[in-house]
Amino acid sequence: MRRRCCAPSRRPWRCPLPEPILIGIGANLPGPDGSAPLATCRAAAVALDGLAGLRLMALSRWWESAPIPPLPGAPWFVNGVARLKGQAEPEALLAALHAIEARFDRARPYPNAPRTLDLDLLAMGDLRREGAVILPHPRMHVRHFVLRPLLEVAPGWRHPVLGDAAAALAALPEQALRPL
Repeated sequence: MRRRCCAPSRRPWRCPLPEPILIGIGANLPGPDGSAPLATCRAAAVALDGLAGLRLMALSRWWESAPIPPLPGAPWFVNGVARLKGQAEPEALLAALHAIEARFDRARPYPNAPRTLDLDLLAMGDLRREGAVILPHPRMHVRHFVLRPLLEVAPGWRHPVLGDAAAALAALPEQALRPL
């Protein structure tokens, strides 16, 4: 069995973490200044560069998708994926992502609620974790709006548990999704 550098019993701040670091970006409500969800997502992508010492290496196209699960009357989401490079501790990175969401007035009134900004830590290389930060993201492999842009920034990426992301995408039922 391979040892994981950042197992809870280890000192993760001394361990280089695998790349790529993949961040999901999404929104379907206007930002606090009234800006459209696409503008909010673009601003969030800019904020990722330099976050926790990481560099933004690639950004997918922006995609528009219907809410999942369907929510009558809810606006469609704008989604994309950013690929970052560098080393960060998962808990610190997730806290930094939540701080960006807070700057855009993210609220969590109920699961899957419409939102001004959603930043998801999707994966950090092949790191697998449970607990406060679950890696890879537990639902990423069943969502077109995650896998399609992810494969634009990390072609050939393999899910640490399930394998080929392109095969997972091909096996999914269709979802209403279109490039912007």
